Amino acid sequence: MARIPSWLMPTAAALVLLAAQPFLSSYLQDLVLRIVTLAIFALSLELLVGTTGLVSLGHAAFYGIGAYATVMLSPPDGPGAIGLLLPAAAASAALYAVFVGALSLRTKGVYFIMVTLAFAQMAYFVFHDTKFGGGTDGIYLNVRPVLAFGERVLLDTDHKPTLYWLACTLLIATYALLALIRRARFGHALAGIRVNEQRMRAAGFPTTLYKLAAFVIAAALAGVAGFLAATKDGVVNPELLSWHVSGEVLLVIILGGLGHLRGAVLGAVAFVLLKELLSTPALAGPLAERWQLTLGFTVIAFVALLPKGLIGLLQRRHT
Repeated sequence: MARIPSWLMPTAAALVLLAAQPFLSSYLQDLVLRIVTLAIFALSLELLVGTTGLVSLGHAAFYGIGAYATVMLSPPDGPGAIGLLLPAAAASAALYAVFVGALSLRTKGVYFIMVTLAFAQMAYFVFHDTKFGGGTDGIYLNVRPVLAFGERVLLDTDHKPTLYWLACTLLIATYALLALIRRARFGHALAGIRVNEQRMRAAGFPTTLYKLAAFVIAAALAGVAGFLAATKDGVVNPELLSWHVSGEVLLVIILGGLGHLRGAVLGAVAFVLLKELLSTPALAGPLAERWQLTLGFTVIAFVALLPKGLIGLLQRRHT
């Protein structure tokens, strides 16, 4: 039998996702928006962990900075421009990543994990303990951003279907960008760094610059996810930058399967659906009040039974 092209399943899933909107209830659209936002966030971390081999526990800092940039740069009495706020969210996260990466990439292994966590906690306490970002209460987005041409509004994210299509488009663009990176010389160099950095350095590759570039790109994409989170919820608070958010997205890519873009998306789908099912009293009964406990046991079971993640199930079906 002919092997199914690798691009076919993602393309089909993207088309189904875009076409499904008119048939989804408001609740299901909200659920898809949560999945899509987490999927973009997970894909950004996949570039670091799965492709480059850099395990970070501070990735939530870039997600939160992107979200805060979206709200803080929005006009107080009117809608902001998507064409300005979205690049600003990505650029703000990337700018902090240049600073963090230049220092943290001097370390390796568990030390890199701890340094990225320390920088994320520094950013967390800046927003949590000062009035810069509204303190512990956070700040609200008064009017959701729009894309306008002169007086004509082309996209208004206050309209849920519009936000749905924008989020799906950003997910497709993120996936396509990372797929291109993995196929390019840059992506092959990152994969080589993950396998044996010393050999890549001996071959003449400036590995620190490659890792810093990957770090900054991943942060920018996390900022895009932060833009979506702020636009969707209409409010941001310091918890977006906390260490448990970094741990959660790391868990997502492990659940889906490290080293695979599809795994990051599958992990986001599974994680959001598990949280929704286990926290719904009609489905989980009395255990819904302790959904964190049951979610933990469920994830442990998944990891134990599927060491390659959910993507391993798809690979078994094709072998």
